[in-house]
Amino acid sequence: MIIACLDLEGVLVPEIWINVAERTGIDALRRTTRDEPDYDVLMRQRLEILDAHGLRIGEIQEVIAGLDPLDGAREFLDGLRERCQVVILSDTFYQFAEPLMRKLAWPTLFCHDLEIDAGGRITDYRLRMPDQKRHCVERFRELRFDTIAAGDSYNDTSMLAAADAGILFCPPSNVIAEFPQYPVTRSHPELRAAFDAAAARMEAA
Repeated sequence: MIIACLDLEGVLVPEIWINVAERTGIDALRRTTRDEPDYDVLMRQRLEILDAHGLRIGEIQEVIAGLDPLDGAREFLDGLRERCQVVILSDTFYQFAEPLMRKLAWPTLFCHDLEIDAGGRITDYRLRMPDQKRHCVERFRELRFDTIAAGDSYNDTSMLAAADAGILFCPPSNVIAEFPQYPVTRSHPELRAAFDAAAARMEAA
């Protein structure tokens, strides 16, 4: 049995923080895990920016509610589920993800939690555990599942390394340059073809 481990933002849905930046005009929020490999540094910067501009959880959720999955993502996900188990491994937060999960027909999602005060201010965040994507893949392999992982950013690369096969999807040039060992796909049909090829190799082994 194969488990497909997918990143969420940039693979199935748009980058949430980039869309918040575009809606609010706060360019500093455009920085993502494609740019900053240290997730704690990135999140601390985001929380400081939100505080400085008085942005609350409701305003961010309003932006997210207006987003749709990437073109072809729902069809890709539905087709992949017919072949293998699918788990979304993301560094987003459950307080952000619900509208997008509904539009993707509620796939299994492992992510993190925000701490929010009574006024809607995001005060902190709680990781499931550091580097949870890698740990999840390692536990799946310990359970004797074959694993194929796909992502686009620095925070996906340890997951790709832990999997039996790793695939990059529409990554930035800096990630391609630093991780040339992973095949690069540019569309959901290409990603599905890469998954099928990896699965065929596993099944033939």
